[in-house]
Amino acid sequence: MLTPEQRQHVAAILSASNDLTIATVRPDGWPQATAVSFVSDGATIYFGTWSKSQKALNIAADPRVSVAVTAPYTSWDTIQGVSLAAHAVRVTEMAELNRVFQLMMAKFPQLGQYVKAGEDAEMALYRIEPEIVSILDYRRGFGHTELASVAP
Repeated sequence: MLTPEQRQHVAAILSASNDLTIATVRPDGWPQATAVSFVSDGATIYFGTWSKSQKALNIAADPRVSVAVTAPYTSWDTIQGVSLAAHAVRVTEMAELNRVFQLMMAKFPQLGQYVKAGEDAEMALYRIEPEIVSILDYRRGFGHTELASVAP
């Protein structure tokens, strides 16, 4: 089970990072990995995409995803990252959409110009709900990882 200290460590890694790689399941069964920018609220991850994108269509058919995030580093001795087995859930509740939009605007202020330019494109916002978390922390030794499940 993910401890409070591990949850805090995951949140710190996410807070320090701008991009993640998300792997979704294609209709033919092959994984599809895509880099996306994201925001986080503690250990909760959110990302947006065009509602007709391949990753959105993949998630609609099978919400299982894998996510990898590596915080910026200058030496291999300081690498920290998170890998998740999770479900992607489309956010539809207006209060959560508004809160996450504010997080996105604070982290990526340039978003405003793209939202206006793409008003005719329906965007989809997703929340990543992890089930299994692997925390990578080379500060504790080369290749050090901690594996934990997340309570439902």
